[in-house]
Amino acid sequence: MRKLLTIVILVLFVAAGVRLWPTIASKLKHTSETTTSVVYQSAPLTGLPDISGDAAMRPALTIKIENTPDAMPQWGITKADDVYEEIVNGGITRLAAVFNSSAPTQIGPVRSVRPTDTQIVYPLGGIFAYSGGAQYALNSIQTAPVKLINESNAGTAMFRDTKRQAPHNLYAVGESLFAVGGTPTPPKPLFTYRPAGKKVTGTRVTSFIVGFPSNFSVTWDWNSSTKSWDRSIFGNADITGTGERESPKNVIVMFVNYVNGIGTMSSYADLQGSGTAQIFTAGKEIQATWSRGPSMSDPVIYKTLAGKVVALTPGQTWVELINTGAKVTVTP
Repeated sequence: MRKLLTIVILVLFVAAGVRLWPTIASKLKHTSETTTSVVYQSAPLTGLPDISGDAAMRPALTIKIENTPDAMPQWGITKADDVYEEIVNGGITRLAAVFNSSAPTQIGPVRSVRPTDTQIVYPLGGIFAYSGGAQYALNSIQTAPVKLINESNAGTAMFRDTKRQAPHNLYAVGESLFAVGGTPTPPKPLFTYRPAGKKVTGTRVTSFIVGFPSNFSVTWDWNSSTKSWDRSIFGNADITGTGERESPKNVIVMFVNYVNGIGTMSSYADLQGSGTAQIFTAGKEIQATWSRGPSMSDPVIYKTLAGKVVALTPGQTWVELINTGAKVTVTP
């Protein structure tokens, strides 16, 4: 009798287990799904995961930034997706910082537009923020597919820091500028990025100097700890107003023709056509070519001398628009 009772109990237990298994399996599946790593879409202008989803919901925001000793420290640069460094009148350099993934609360100092900016923003669209400019430069940027915001129509999207001397004290507010809207959303990618772990073929480099004119040369040192290029200018480390070292993952030295001469009032970098480039990524230098066209809306394509598209490290990229024939000193 005791054996029969034991058998009955076992049968009932097994039957109950069969009925409960779909519920148990469902819970196990749910647990497995919730613990699986989420795959995020990449931000178009950095190639990094767009974890917040902000990059997919914003246009590009390009802000013109002063790059003289009087402008230091600059604000917001480390949060830019991409930065272009261009030669303007007098042979000095200025920056065009492109934001999409992040919206810093203070960016600048904001300065005036130049004709090269039209060449830069044409493939990006979105919003272009600046302080003002000469009529020839204003005429140029008005042909670009961007929404123009300057100090006169920015409202609370720009402010003056009274602790600093004008004109080096105008700053932009990222979120407020994004709020004005722009197209396309999101912007089209400017570069190709390589998958994690893929090796880079190139010459190992410890540092290099980009020979901009008028004492505006820039030194880039490979930081093996951060896997990025530490920037120095005017003989000092480039440290922002938030105490961060400017250190992008990639630096592209793009040799271009400056129409109307280097440093003249109406000078601009011609980014249509083709030329040579030196690309620095993952601690290595890649000899390359660049080409763009036939439309100004097309992005620049960078290829190795063997004809393969150069794949960058995901993260911030600086593009140095140096004049053809200028010197770039590389230290192995």
